[in-house]
Amino acid sequence: MTTSFDETPDFKREFKRYLKKYRSLVEDLDELKYVLKVRPLGQGKHFNVLARQGDVSIVKARLFCSYLKKSTLRIIYACHEKESRFVFLELYFKGDKSAEDKSKIRDYIAGLPI
Repeated sequence: MTTSFDETPDFKREFKRYLKKYRSLVEDLDELKYVLKVRPLGQGKHFNVLARQGDVSIVKARLFCSYLKKSTLRIIYACHEKESRFVFLELYFKGDKSAEDKSKIRDYIAGLPI
């Protein structure tokens, strides 16, 4: 089964904005995708499952950016385990925002089939 990665329009906008500041972001995201193919829900303290509904888990992870020395970005994604599909929902810098946007997570979960 092939693994697919999708992005919400909000994520695409945030990614484009951060890419202007942090040029390594494309490679950093590719590295995360490689990790997710092996361990969909991540492993260790850098991954945290925020919500679950059926076979879908919403996960917050640290996205290590080569341009940021000791700081990291946060990425929120939905893992559809049965379909081997990931949807990136949100990207933010911990210094700009202290927590994820819970309304984006609620809206995404509300749109899932029951």
